[in-house]
Amino acid sequence: MLFLRWNIELGNNTVWVITNISMVLFCLFIVLPLTVKADYLVLGEGRVNMQGSIIDSACTIAVENNDQTINIGVLPVEDIVLNGQGRSKPFVIALLDCDLTDSNYQLPGRRAFQVTFDGDAEGDLFSVRGTASGIALRINDVVNDIVKPGKPLRLINGLSHSIALNYTATLVANNQIVNAGIFVSSVRFKLDYF
Repeated sequence: MLFLRWNIELGNNTVWVITNISMVLFCLFIVLPLTVKADYLVLGEGRVNMQGSIIDSACTIAVENNDQTINIGVLPVEDIVLNGQGRSKPFVIALLDCDLTDSNYQLPGRRAFQVTFDGDAEGDLFSVRGTASGIALRINDVVNDIVKPGKPLRLINGLSHSIALNYTATLVANNQIVNAGIFVSSVRFKLDYF
């Protein structure tokens, strides 16, 4: 064991103190830093991220229109080759119990909403899967504008308590060789209120 000898002068008297060096080192390097920096001692740190949204429900989608299956039917290859498309099939998204008045009291008036269709894209059309080839799905709105995958349609002002959004789905040639077979396409839609 190592000992340290200290010479302490008190006036005319000299006092010799012998100390265990390990005890001195312990106090200097362990205890003293903890007591001096105790208010800065960090035992761990982390981060909390929060997110959420506040919504104001404007309309309810009619149950029968929430998940629709549109049967295009059986189409001869010749129809698509000669005409470039098959028959159009109409479908409706019915909105009920709409409250499209502005909830911000400083800006009275009606709110608007926007519809966006999304799915696997093939240019401005929706792609199809299956054994049939050379075809794609085109959706048109009520004024015959083409609905492009992932692109919001023009704003619609809420004018009534119930709103019917009318569209047509048409199987069209996609500039490839048309082959007979079975096909399917999945298209999602969303409504954004403003």
